[in-house]
Amino acid sequence: MEVEALRSVEQLALKKFKVFKQSRVRYIARSALASMFIGFGVIVAFKTGSFFYNEHSPFTYPMAALTFGAAIILIAYGGGDLFTGNTFYYTYAAFLRKLKWSQVVQLWGLSYVGNMIGAAFFAFMIYTTGLFADESVNAFLLSVVEKKMHLPTMQLFFRAILCNWLVCLAFFIPMALKGDGPKMFAMMLFVFCFFISGYEHSIANMCTFAIALVLNHPGTISLGGVLHNLIPVTLGNLIGGSILMAYMYYYVNKPYLEE
Repeated sequence: MEVEALRSVEQLALKKFKVFKQSRVRYIARSALASMFIGFGVIVAFKTGSFFYNEHSPFTYPMAALTFGAAIILIAYGGGDLFTGNTFYYTYAAFLRKLKWSQVVQLWGLSYVGNMIGAAFFAFMIYTTGLFADESVNAFLLSVVEKKMHLPTMQLFFRAILCNWLVCLAFFIPMALKGDGPKMFAMMLFVFCFFISGYEHSIANMCTFAIALVLNHPGTISLGGVLHNLIPVTLGNLIGGSILMAYMYYYVNKPYLEE
């Protein structure tokens, strides 16, 4: 049974809440750290993928998906607070009545703000390096961003639900595994699945969009496109983490949790 892993989720939520109570600034800083870790994953994924993209190789997305797994390892072992994971952790704790819903909304909001700050700062850092200034390197990233900004709203919404369902599982399933090796393998496998499937992750998109906007980009990539993507994707991620993960695991395990 997954009851032990769920107890770990509860403990993790309360630890994060403790940081929040001690210092709002520290909590936002931890959230900024998490999105910068995702930024590292975005860079290595699109840098790797660009070599294959320029050769019109069918391995473009598989190789990008494989290397993006670095992001989840950084977050899991390096610390940080990611909005998408928090939709699961805090909601589950609220169902257990360990957190108030008003607190949960605050925690979601501040982690999202912190993630935005981290994404913006990381994009600035990448801009100063000049690593993506050359068209042969940034073409893959810009092509993906352009597609994401022009997908229909309903497609974005449902892709986001599936995305955070899978990404939360990438953090949850390894809680029941023994040893760092199996845990890291499981995390990277789930993240590979989300990336290669074409699902939508609000914070990964946030980082990718921020980087694209500071590069020399076409007019089809804009702040309007960012909002068109992030609003339905954020809402979809919220449902995936809070309903399909937190509520479903609370509901199906309620008899065992009350023992």
